[in-house]
Amino acid sequence: MSADKKPAVVLLSGGLDSTTVLAIAQRQGFNVYAMSFNYGQRHVLELDCARRVAQAAGVAGHTTVDIDLRAIGGSALTSSMAVPKDRAVEDMAHGIPITYVPARNTIFLSFALAWAEVLNAQDIFIGVNALDYSGYPDCRPEYINRYEDMANLATRAGVEGTQRLKIHTPLIALSKADIIRLGVGLRVDYSVTSSCYDPATNGRPCGSCDSCQLRAKGFAEAGLMDPLLKRYE
Repeated sequence: MSADKKPAVVLLSGGLDSTTVLAIAQRQGFNVYAMSFNYGQRHVLELDCARRVAQAAGVAGHTTVDIDLRAIGGSALTSSMAVPKDRAVEDMAHGIPITYVPARNTIFLSFALAWAEVLNAQDIFIGVNALDYSGYPDCRPEYINRYEDMANLATRAGVEGTQRLKIHTPLIALSKADIIRLGVGLRVDYSVTSSCYDPATNGRPCGSCDSCQLRAKGFAEAGLMDPLLKRYE
């Protein structure tokens, strides 16, 4: 670890948002430790993207945690339920879609909290967004604030006063277009990211799921071509 840089845990899925967050954390001077999850998701190829992103970024460490959320199910991402396609973008902000994975961010943040304590890190970064968030309850600012309060009661470091954990959510109030513009300014290579919930075996995005549509809308509003699509022309 660099002596002049503080360690931080960054949750890295391999998607557009988390890759942008990793770049933000590095720009802010943190020594990044990236954490990914193989949780039984149908879009498991995102983990290959996460590995490429972490390697290209030169992170201090990258770990992939294996947990089987298919044993619980309850989501189109961790069961045989079909991923919704071709929903109107305006409808995505209403209700909680079946792509919501029960308690996923709570589970992920808990693993990140444990690693942060081991690393003596006081900072965790997560790419949640409260605008283009598809109705997920664990992407709201009030959830993050409550989790942070809990986290500082839940560890030895917190009780002993040697650590005051901060959960950073730099994208929470940004539109997808703003996130993309920010990432481009940070020289993020979005061609190696994956956002699709139901990609083809070769990685080609379906273009119809909520995540694909929100990504396409973001690039269109930013006035940019999605470099991922160029790979499949």
